Amino acid sequence: MPKNPSRSPQLPACYAQVVPGLESIAAEEIAKELKAEIRKKAEGVVVFRVPEISSRLLDLRTTEDVFLLGWGTDDLTYRAQDLESIRRWTERDVDWSNLLRLHHAIRPKPKGKPTIRLVTQVHGQHGYRRIDAGKALARGLARHFPASWKYADENASVEVWLTIHGRSAWCGLRLSDRTMRHRSYKLEHVPASLRPTVAAAMVRLLLPRPKQIILDPLCGAGTLLAECWESWRRGSRSRDLPDITVLGGDIDPRALRAARGNLQRLGPCSLLCWNAARLPLPNQSVDAILSNPPFGKQLERPEGMRSFYAGLIRELDRVLRPHGQAVLFVSDFNALKEVASLARWKFGRQFRLRILGQGATLSLWQKHE
Repeated sequence: MPKNPSRSPQLPACYAQVVPGLESIAAEEIAKELKAEIRKKAEGVVVFRVPEISSRLLDLRTTEDVFLLGWGTDDLTYRAQDLESIRRWTERDVDWSNLLRLHHAIRPKPKGKPTIRLVTQVHGQHGYRRIDAGKALARGLARHFPASWKYADENASVEVWLTIHGRSAWCGLRLSDRTMRHRSYKLEHVPASLRPTVAAAMVRLLLPRPKQIILDPLCGAGTLLAECWESWRRGSRSRDLPDITVLGGDIDPRALRAARGNLQRLGPCSLLCWNAARLPLPNQSVDAILSNPPFGKQLERPEGMRSFYAGLIRELDRVLRPHGQAVLFVSDFNALKEVASLARWKFGRQFRLRILGQGATLSLWQKHE
């Protein structure tokens, strides 16, 4: 049977969709920033309760989307009988009028007739198609939404999502829109640009401090640097707090143009065209490093990852101050671990992520004395 938070005298639970592998970091942010109680972490999902449903939910940085939870279950059968369960739970077990009221308090009703969009996601092999699950969802909602509301494929004023992952499913009302995952600052893009929520998770692991000099030696479109400034701006309670210093560079002039366009409204940043293996910086001159080095498929010779990491870590070790930290997002963690150990970097935390079907590892390191 599904869990029915909407029937509780409490406010309904919420859930966040996150990049698989970022559940723990997202839960830490949700708990700290929203004073939330974390109820469950599953692949790509964090379920939580907050003392107040407010627009602060939309300020989360490590979350792709956030929803009011209608129902959730871990008891799917993988068989076609799930379709009737989906319809029944959607129709009978959710106070949709209450969810809509809370939704409209955060996302005001548009002028004219509202539009509605239904989104169905199915992960794993099941005895029914995604389109069949979507039809079951639509049947369950039929009597809860006015017939005059028009269905829309995008930019709808109300969105109901159903996500099925193996034996588990979550159904809810989406509070966020595309700017939560894509960011309004990110107007310029380059190939293989880092996902903003992953960049935010990297910054959160680093926790920038006053007067720090933070370096991204392979900055691409500037996403990590942008998230540095966003994190600093949101976390600084006093205007008298000393600023951080943000440095970035890339060997590709086109990437630097994109980075300048994305960063121009966020904060000052020194951007230079350079080779990350020969940085024009003094020894032990930066406090922290954030970097998303090219994945193997972006290099001409994927088998040369160890050689590439060795040259990069050697140079990063040169410019990093003793006890300085580095947060790196790489495709070949074993190769990185080997060369970082040779540099006597101390390993901190590790997160295995999956983005667009490809695995990669996020890791935190500290330089030895």
